[in-house]
Amino acid sequence: MTQLIANEDFASVQKVQAGVTKILKKAEKDGKFVRVMRNNEPVGVLVPNRVWESFLEDLEALASESYLKRIAKSRADKVTYGMEEVKERLGL
Repeated sequence: MTQLIANEDFASVQKVQAGVTKILKKAEKDGKFVRVMRNNEPVGVLVPNRVWESFLEDLEALASESYLKRIAKSRADKVTYGMEEVKERLGL
């Protein structure tokens, strides 16, 4: 998974007013969201539907108690695996 901030683009209010559909299509293609700026201040965010659905899926997972317990257990486990072993286990 990439860092969320790496998925951010910026557009001025004027640019958004001139072509919101074009901006959303590009953001959808790039898998990004767009922070809308006015006078170098953020005023809102445009999120393509596919990106929004991905955000919601992640939020739902984070709301799952069993998912959070599995993450905590995994973080507590100090066992590590080398690259070759991971590839072997995954059949790569």
